[in-house]
Amino acid sequence: MSKLKLGVLISGRGSNLQALIDACAAPGFPAEIALVLSNKADAFGLERAAKAGIATAVVSHRDYPGDKPAFEAAMDATLRASGVELVCLAGFMRLLSPWFVGQWHNALINIHPSLLPSFKGLDTHQRALDTGVRFHGCTVHYVRPEMDEGPIVAQAAVPVLPGDDAHRLADRVLDSEHRLYPHAVRLIAEGRARVDGDLVRIDGPVPELAAVVNPPL
Repeated sequence: MSKLKLGVLISGRGSNLQALIDACAAPGFPAEIALVLSNKADAFGLERAAKAGIATAVVSHRDYPGDKPAFEAAMDATLRASGVELVCLAGFMRLLSPWFVGQWHNALINIHPSLLPSFKGLDTHQRALDTGVRFHGCTVHYVRPEMDEGPIVAQAAVPVLPGDDAHRLADRVLDSEHRLYPHAVRLIAEGRARVDGDLVRIDGPVPELAAVVNPPL
């Protein structure tokens, strides 16, 4: 069976990229990374990809001053030239236009450090602490034009512990991200995650990781 070809968009260190690299290297994983694309030439994630023998590309937004459509058209062309079938955002720090999102409708996913729809945007960990929630976590979702919107593929819950600060909480959430993202990609690559309107339907039994609590209570 052919593997789903992934394009991973990054802007920085690429820790979630590394989680996907490691997952794709495992025997039987149903996806492979065809391209890692960054808008920054000095992104450390590019080194991670090169070390793993994965093709890389840089499309810098700085080469298209004031011309976001041209920047995104260049990204789109680069991804398609590599045969990418599913785009995974992994710390890509540019807002994507409705045009780009539309070009990859239901073929573009993101991982966000909160249990959406709570805490969209930035500073999610401190906002969770300030609100006093007992559980925080992360979400993999299909991307829509509105920020941090779209059908949810999978989530992982992380308890907020006594004495937590934003850094400690962020570290535990990131650990869950590294397990959740490959899990969500597997569901999509196996054809088990199907978009149905504003929801994702999962065919077959839902693995434990789809609702993991880390650490266990």
